[in-house]
Amino acid sequence: MTLSLYFVVRFLKTLAQVFFVFFGILMLTDVVEHLRRFSGQDISLTDATMLALLNVPANLYRILPLIFVFSAIALFLALAKSSELVVVRAAGRSGLRFLLAPVMAALLLGALVVAVLNPLVAATSKQYDLSYAHQASGRESVLSLSENGLWLRQGGAEGQTVIKAARADGDGTRLFAVTFMIYDPQSIPTQRIEAEEATLEPGQWVLQNAKYWDLTAPNPEVTATLQPQANLASELTRDRIRDSFGDPSSIPIWSLPGYITKLEQAGFSARAHRVWLQMEMALPLLLAAMVLVAAGFTMRHARFGKTGQMVLLALAGGFAIFFLRNFAQVLGDNGQIPVYLAAWSPPVAAILMSLGLLLHLEDG
Repeated sequence: MTLSLYFVVRFLKTLAQVFFVFFGILMLTDVVEHLRRFSGQDISLTDATMLALLNVPANLYRILPLIFVFSAIALFLALAKSSELVVVRAAGRSGLRFLLAPVMAALLLGALVVAVLNPLVAATSKQYDLSYAHQASGRESVLSLSENGLWLRQGGAEGQTVIKAARADGDGTRLFAVTFMIYDPQSIPTQRIEAEEATLEPGQWVLQNAKYWDLTAPNPEVTATLQPQANLASELTRDRIRDSFGDPSSIPIWSLPGYITKLEQAGFSARAHRVWLQMEMALPLLLAAMVLVAAGFTMRHARFGKTGQMVLLALAGGFAIFFLRNFAQVLGDNGQIPVYLAAWSPPVAAILMSLGLLLHLEDG
């Protein structure tokens, strides 16, 4: 028990050191990037630093598996260099039994990351989007979801238009049971339009069976008009509506199931969000797999030589699993493979292959 606790503490210390090294590098590059991106708007160093502080947690969270593989490589190299692995084996403890402590630590850390760090990263990502939109005007989200349907917003020189629809098609360019509330530049409602269907075409909404109310008239219902087909100018595009869904990673995992339900009730496809949810559930296994991959190549005595080659192989294995996970996510988002296969196959395959390598080295 004492020996296992010792290795867990060593692993946590190494992980913290690698984590803060990556934090410093990402922080520096992010500050420089924001200063360059907003150089024409005279952004201050303080504002750039605040934007970087909000953006870096999401970037660190994204590369967390690579941080784990770097930490595990550093740990096993240090143990091999100090001959502690030889002493452990001489005491009668096998390599697989020795690995149980850091692997369990990786699993528990992964569960803690998903339960606690994921909501924090989602909050900082959302705040970063708001701050970035404030710094770069015109980039704010135009879509939101509620239990009553979906809401869109569009603007122009003549004022804002708020759009409410009961449901929509997969990309939000065809709305059903839709209401348009048109406001003037002073935010005073001037017109209301209800239509059975609205289809977004370049530069306009095409309305079917629309009813118009002039809200500036004394009795809007008396002056209301019906039109079988009508057009309403719009600056919205398919890409802008799709971008307004936001990254699934910006939604806390505890809120993600409810958000998926609302998304599907509104008529949108929630496949990308389902894939992300399952990938987050599989993250502890992926982090444990990274530790096993690093151990398979570097948990050997330094006197055997070829340490540099083994480190390169361990890094290559870690990067291969990382990119395989991202590739599986893309396939899952596009519907090429099932959601569960996209999320769970990379970590499970990595664990099985690394265990096979370890068994071969230990008993082969």
